[in-house]
Amino acid sequence: MAKSKETKTNAMRMLETKKIPFTTHTYECDEFIDGIQIADMLSLPHEKVYKTLVTQGNSKNYYVFVIPIAEELDMKKAAKSVGEKSVAMLHVKDINAVTGYIRGGCTAIGMKKQYITRIEEAAKNLEQIIVSGGKLGTQLELTPDDLCKASNAEYADIIVK
Repeated sequence: MAKSKETKTNAMRMLETKKIPFTTHTYECDEFIDGIQIADMLSLPHEKVYKTLVTQGNSKNYYVFVIPIAEELDMKKAAKSVGEKSVAMLHVKDINAVTGYIRGGCTAIGMKKQYITRIEEAAKNLEQIIVSGGKLGTQLELTPDDLCKASNAEYADIIVK
């Protein structure tokens, strides 16, 4: 990596500690923009860019789901994949308190606590996956299996089809 004033995020530090290779993509961003706009800004194929969603189950436990940016989380499949009757999206105002990240910078790697995490099974077919890097303006590219390893995740069928 070139020497710059880039500040490392928890996600980057965790990947380096685990000796997991990754590439950083950066872009100018002062506020939340959705994953599709980010992919377009960086000329990245939409099918490789994934978003991180945080939910809460009936049990009050939190769960993390990583799905393609253009897809929708199937709440029933998501709940079933983590053994809950149902899950609901975490309110935006609670994201930082639960994960340590802000909306638009949330990633499954290096959250405040390790939550049960599921990555959409279609990711298994990709050579590389791109996810938020832990702050606005930063994306990380790594293999899906390395993302699984870094976030202690499992693959599951969790999107609306």
